[in-house]
Amino acid sequence: MTDLKLALLQCASQPGDVLGNLQRLDHAAADAAAAGAHLLVTPEMFLTGYNIGATQARVLAEAADGPRAQAVAAIARQHQIAIVFGHPEHDATGHIFNTAQCVDAQGHTLGTYRKTHLFGELDRSMFSPGAGDEPLFELQGWQLGLLVCYDVEFPENTRRLALQGTDLIIVPTANMADFDFVAQHLVPTRAYENQLFVAYANFCGREGDLAYGGLSCVASPEGAGLVQAGRETELLLADVTRAGLAAGRALNGHLALCRANADLL
Repeated sequence: MTDLKLALLQCASQPGDVLGNLQRLDHAAADAAAAGAHLLVTPEMFLTGYNIGATQARVLAEAADGPRAQAVAAIARQHQIAIVFGHPEHDATGHIFNTAQCVDAQGHTLGTYRKTHLFGELDRSMFSPGAGDEPLFELQGWQLGLLVCYDVEFPENTRRLALQGTDLIIVPTANMADFDFVAQHLVPTRAYENQLFVAYANFCGREGDLAYGGLSCVASPEGAGLVQAGRETELLLADVTRAGLAAGRALNGHLALCRANADLL
């Protein structure tokens, strides 16, 4: 396991502009790679926009290995950086999911995750819930898990990943300004109680009737906020280290006790 440098892209949503969003991703990947980052994380549904409605979600939905994913893989290869991106995905039966995917620096898909906890009528009108049974995946010796936005607000989701051996949870989000508590307090709490790192990448600005809060952040296993963005567009950089992981896991015994009492969960 080597230390990882993360880059989180906080930006406004450009709904429906897939080509423009791929161009923005290309620029962000170039900047992140130039800064030495190993992994670039984008907000929820970055490639299509989040507040797009059921009709657009169905029109824009693609297979997990469709043209959009292939375009992201090409960007990852060009800049030699792993990328987490979000978009509407359809399966073979036509169900549509709010999906986050990770490709490595060679463009190979490492992990795919479908949002399980759908937020309000906006989510429920567009998506089916995922099963939450996706396996962890490895990046440079780190065990990574994915959640999407509202998922991280339910402790069972992060605990499930922690018990599987996750070192870092990546959370693309589209969180509104009314819910600043999540980025400021809940994300560090999830990191502390599960003895792992959590990276939370949000939109800023407005998308239709939604006003996003920004405040993208990375929290450490000690419950500290390593870095936090403000309200504007930003490429946020953070180092997650082996030493930080070990220090957090030495600080408390929450996870060991949960494993010992697994029959009570």
